[in-house]
Amino acid sequence: MTPDRRTFLSQAGLAALAVGTGALAGCGAPARTSPGAPPAANTLSIPASSIPVGGGTILDNANFVVTQPTEGEFRAFNKMCTHQGCPVSDIQGTDIHCRCHGAKFSIEDGSVTNGPATEPLRAARAELDGDQVKVSA
Repeated sequence: MTPDRRTFLSQAGLAALAVGTGALAGCGAPARTSPGAPPAANTLSIPASSIPVGGGTILDNANFVVTQPTEGEFRAFNKMCTHQGCPVSDIQGTDIHCRCHGAKFSIEDGSVTNGPATEPLRAARAELDGDQVKVSA
């Protein structure tokens, strides 16, 4: 027996929904580490010499931008722009830039220096340990 149009469209819609739901399953929030996880698991180290004084570095292998506003003072921020979630693209002078829509953030505290973003970059932890800067969320 051949299915009628209503049955066919209903089944096609359910199949499309199943495919879409499966595709979105990987788009949820990132997995969180358990509260008892050792801090080293959530920390990365980069050479302090790779972070210019009065500027910063956007990490390719992690979700951070690390800055050194003044010599020996290190700051870290989440590198995702608070406007629409694009990764920040470069650092010019004392501003962290997002090329997607032109937002700019201060290397000192992550505050917005130019919209359209209205929220600062989320701060992370940056600590000097010898010649390495340890960064963690």
